[in-house]
Amino acid sequence: MTIIEHNVAEHYGDADLLARIIAGLAACDIDPEQLQPDDLAPVEEFHIGGRKATAYAVARMALGEGQHVLDVGCGIGGTARYVASHTGCKVTGVDLTPEYISVANKLTKQTGLDGKVNFEVASALAMPFEDRSFDAAITIHVAMNISERAALYREIARVMKPTALLGIFDVMRKSDEGLSFPVPWAQSESTSYLTSADEMCSLLEEAGFAVQEIEDRTDFAVEFFKESMAALASGSRPLGIHLVMGMDAPEKMKNVLKNIETGRIAPVQMIAMRSEN
Repeated sequence: MTIIEHNVAEHYGDADLLARIIAGLAACDIDPEQLQPDDLAPVEEFHIGGRKATAYAVARMALGEGQHVLDVGCGIGGTARYVASHTGCKVTGVDLTPEYISVANKLTKQTGLDGKVNFEVASALAMPFEDRSFDAAITIHVAMNISERAALYREIARVMKPTALLGIFDVMRKSDEGLSFPVPWAQSESTSYLTSADEMCSLLEEAGFAVQEIEDRTDFAVEFFKESMAALASGSRPLGIHLVMGMDAPEKMKNVLKNIETGRIAPVQMIAMRSEN
């Protein structure tokens, strides 16, 4: 693990995360021992737009039952569990943060999806899989912490089958103006590595992908953050992504919204196809 990867894993690592999620479930009168996959939707989707964004992204990928999907930067497993439970695909997730993988495995077992989903601690830059292993791949709010973007997309391309689809939903830079920190993916500029949509297209093409769709989801993001911040302030949402973000969740949300509304960043969704070679 590189120094940057260590710092990223440390940023997200949280030994008390599972306990907070269990407490949040209890506050919503949900029995952790009888979890349904959708019970975790408010907390397990640690990205802009939450479950709505995941469902939207997955719908654009036309996944089929029995396919093997790779979730790069899986966090606590929300996207992987959604894909498995709604498409019938088998899913493998990888993440740098051991605490996330531990929580992901425990929640997956409690939802009865452990036969369809598995997780491994691994770097997205050196994944422990054979060439051309996966029928599709998805990565949501992950690349913002990775400086070696070219290496990232080459590695994803390596483990994907020819013509397989890659779904990307990431925060991208729209201007050169400095960001307000902290944000959910970084406490400071030292672990934040944003690129523009144009730069992303070039990186993907160089790695062997053909970009098929690009969509700026700014309006969707602004609405999401305003609703989330209002719910957090009112205390009406005991189960939410603030449990994953930690004590400074309100400040992080406020800063992301400010960065989006001032045109510094935007959440962008892309669909790219792996080349036939």
